[in-house]
Amino acid sequence: MPKRAICAGFQYNHDSWDEYWEGTLKRENKNIGSVTNQSLAFMANYGITNKLNIIVGLPYVWTKATAGTMSGMRGVQDLTLGAKYNFAQSKIGFVTLSYHLIGSYSTPVSNYVADFLPLSIGLQSKVLTGRGLVQLEGPSNILVTLSGAYMQRSNITIDRTSYYTTQQINSNQVEMPNAASFSARMGRYSYRWSLEATFDKIASLSGHDIRRNDMPFPSNNIDMTLIGFQGKVRIKALADLQFVGGVSYVLKGRNAGQSNIINAGLFKAFQF
Repeated sequence: MPKRAICAGFQYNHDSWDEYWEGTLKRENKNIGSVTNQSLAFMANYGITNKLNIIVGLPYVWTKATAGTMSGMRGVQDLTLGAKYNFAQSKIGFVTLSYHLIGSYSTPVSNYVADFLPLSIGLQSKVLTGRGLVQLEGPSNILVTLSGAYMQRSNITIDRTSYYTTQQINSNQVEMPNAASFSARMGRYSYRWSLEATFDKIASLSGHDIRRNDMPFPSNNIDMTLIGFQGKVRIKALADLQFVGGVSYVLKGRNAGQSNIINAGLFKAFQF
């Protein structure tokens, strides 16, 4: 966003699965059936300068399972505050490259229960994320975006005094694994619309597998590879209101559900 401009709105996310990976074993579980995680998040991006933006996000999350006795949960999850800085640009032939650094910090804002997976609304961990991003703009409005991130997670406190992972641990403190991610986007864009194909990879850097026939645990080693499409349409007749939406699918995972994900949002940009 340029200086003294803000883009704000709401985004809805629907994530559902009926098969998951217990470690590397893909299986289903009749005790829970299909699991659905939905969220509605407020998001805003404000331009401090033409090169520096601040970002805020806060989701309300609710979960459910179609079988068994476990009840879903709902509540406000984690507040995220971030900053994005465009520190350089260059041109090579017909291609313009821009380089960005992004940092964010997220923290829980409600006392939800983390040790209730897969129906918990979050992990109760404070997360510090650093991301580098390179954007390539080519002829015919072709845009390619590559980024990589590292996520430093804090330990969490659970409501029991002992638990078992790969060994017995007599504590209510859980050491959370840090994680890394890679993302690639490619598509076409204009002021009025955009469409891009997406690839995402996220992997814990430590942790352990779900024990056979056990519930997931917050410190599991979670690994997911996703592909999808994202699009945006700006409606001139509605004062340039922006409709965004997309779909994605988990191709491969570890200690994660094979999710089908749908998202849709409504955003509006203002210049002060």
